[in-house]
Amino acid sequence: MDVTIAIDAMGGDHGVCITVPAVISYLKKHPADKVILVGLEEQIRKELQAIGAAEDYPGLTIHPAAQIVAMDESPQLALRGKKDSSMRVAINLVKKGDAAACVSAGNTGALMATARYVLKTLTGIDRPAIASFLPTRKGQVCMLDLGANVNCTAEHLLQFAIMGSTLVAALEHRENPSVGLLNIGSEEIKGSEVVKQAGELLQNSNLNFYGNVEGNDIFNGVTDVVVCDGFVGNVALKTAEGVAKMMGGFLKEGFSRNLFSKIAALVALPVLKAFKNRLDHRRYNGASFLGLKGIVVKSHGSADAFAFECAIERAAEEARGGMLAHISKQVEIWHNARQSS
Repeated sequence: MDVTIAIDAMGGDHGVCITVPAVISYLKKHPADKVILVGLEEQIRKELQAIGAAEDYPGLTIHPAAQIVAMDESPQLALRGKKDSSMRVAINLVKKGDAAACVSAGNTGALMATARYVLKTLTGIDRPAIASFLPTRKGQVCMLDLGANVNCTAEHLLQFAIMGSTLVAALEHRENPSVGLLNIGSEEIKGSEVVKQAGELLQNSNLNFYGNVEGNDIFNGVTDVVVCDGFVGNVALKTAEGVAKMMGGFLKEGFSRNLFSKIAALVALPVLKAFKNRLDHRRYNGASFLGLKGIVVKSHGSADAFAFECAIERAAEEARGGMLAHISKQVEIWHNARQSS
């Protein structure tokens, strides 16, 4: 199934010098798909020329947008004052049905505010959540929310669990994924009142609720989905990224210390490469905005071309897997059951 992806070409720390090469690389691997590059037309065409790609590259369309949302710009200003921004126009293409998904490395707050305003939320969902996949000892885990909602109610956490579970089922074709609630202990009596209430709601839901999980359980792959509020999720995510970089730095430092360690590094090179690939955060780039009436994927602002291409892959995978329809159906079932109870 071929899909069309709208790309905010101007978003992120580096703009077109990252997004355009990533798109060309993606189209080489997926020639049946189509990509719409949205942004300042002249800059996009210059970058295409710089990397040796023709302006009429197969599957590629340029859609002009006159404005750019800065990385430090307030969401309110971006929403109200920049209706012709590359970010807004790309999301509008999803709204109109011209694209199946949108990918942006731009300002997270502005992207969420704009996406929520343009696309609206699904019936029964109070707040969209940011979800991403993280590596574990057993594969990967879907974790949400990762920063969209600092303060959550127990019902919000239940909604996140429904969306996360459905996302895993749709993308990984896994029936009845297990869901864990992130807490400071596995016992039901631990945690804040909100977390305790959320645990009760999850226990009484039709989800495959494992129970409370702790921080170390995330990367042990105890469950397929881990649910938490945006404050805790964002701290956990940034901590994990920091630890991964620190470990990589320690290994590099240790193996370059002297001649013998350098020889040891050569012997261990295949293992080191496998280790690096498995923990490479770029491979997991691309956070999904769940709960909207459209697919929006957020890339890291500092992503390189490889990482941004991974975010495009994520958006295409969600579109091909019918993720939005699956979530809409499950949320509707849950919402109707709640209304009748």
